[in-house]
Amino acid sequence: MATIKDIAEKAGVSSATVSRVLNYDASLSVADETKKKIFEAAEELSYRKRTSKRYINQKIAVIHWYTEKEELNDLYYLSIRLGIEERCKEIGMNPEVYFFNNIKDINAAGIEGIIAIGKFSPKQVNDLTKINRHVVFVDYSPNEDKYDSIVIDFERATKKIIGYFISTDHTKIGFIGGRELLKGQKTPIEDLREKSFQMYMEENGLYNERFMFIGSFSVEDGYNLMQQAIDELGEDLPTAFFISSDVMAIGSMRALHEANIAIPERVSIIGINDMSVSKHMYPSLSTIRVYTEIMGEAAVDTLLERLEGRKIAKQIVISTKLIIRDSVKK
Repeated sequence: MATIKDIAEKAGVSSATVSRVLNYDASLSVADETKKKIFEAAEELSYRKRTSKRYINQKIAVIHWYTEKEELNDLYYLSIRLGIEERCKEIGMNPEVYFFNNIKDINAAGIEGIIAIGKFSPKQVNDLTKINRHVVFVDYSPNEDKYDSIVIDFERATKKIIGYFISTDHTKIGFIGGRELLKGQKTPIEDLREKSFQMYMEENGLYNERFMFIGSFSVEDGYNLMQQAIDELGEDLPTAFFISSDVMAIGSMRALHEANIAIPERVSIIGINDMSVSKHMYPSLSTIRVYTEIMGEAAVDTLLERLEGRKIAKQIVISTKLIIRDSVKK
């Protein structure tokens, strides 16, 4: 496992700076470029290399539905992108990365295909296929009969979390989650973690609408929503929280620390993603491991299959694993 010192050496910064960045220290003033170096170093040091057939000098476009700055607030997508880039490096392919605000710069004539990371509207999907008919979507499936996609079964992941909480005698379980918006849209995309949480809690007779707090997938909203829960619920604060992303869990844990609410003695926390910073938090974060590097690898390999002649659309569902650390009672 990569240490804080390993990450600091690779990023060219101090161990103290790495520690504060990985924990999203709100009092730290550091450039986005420095944050990017640290996050990417942490991800790359945890990446497992493998050998494969080479595709020298072939180019693909990797299109991100976020801007580069937005990506720093949601490391889930950054990790997927790095998985794509690492797989391309292994096989000699050249990935050209475009963020949402510079898609217009794509050289359609110079690319073999497209990997699209994130959520895209029907019009955007159509626009992408006009650039190149070979498109693989990652973390989204606009039409599984038509387009290749790499996705996570968030319903199953949610059941793993709730099942663990119930098995450790929690009956008051809260939810802190986010919703995403397509660019230019006002109606949020349905979030399977939120939907599955409500469904599974209702099945077990444990659902309480007062324990649901919804915002966006960011450290700031994780912090604000947990503060709201503490203020509104007081002594009725749940003994456990399912937090639907690790970045939100970072903010939520900070709010609990500031309120002198002990983790996990008073409140247990489980997030989703197991991004590289999770193991460095205090206490270390229990979470669902989403194999984002495998998602990136699978996207590249799926695109290569298309380039080699496969005609039928394929959807690949990547499994997840519950990782228990110190933020829950065991």
